[in-house]
Amino acid sequence: MGSRWLAQMPLPIPEKPGQLFDNADSFGMVFDEAWKRHERAGQHQGLSVAEKKERAMAECSEHPFMLSNPAMAAQVADFRIRLLGL
Repeated sequence: MGSRWLAQMPLPIPEKPGQLFDNADSFGMVFDEAWKRHERAGQHQGLSVAEKKERAMAECSEHPFMLSNPAMAAQVADFRIRLLGL
């Protein structure tokens, strides 16, 4: 397997310390948590789904998968929104 599947540089997340990986699963988990964190903080009130997605994506901007494949990361975010009914 290529280096794409190996752990990238660790990025700290207060709720889940440890390494993040350059793959869709890792990005999806981080995106979900960012979305939920915004909801809990009341930051989603009055926003469209597109605006909510944009805010969560911005919070994930340093994730290895977002850096290496931003177009696919956006598709993963759309999938997570549909799958989880976010």
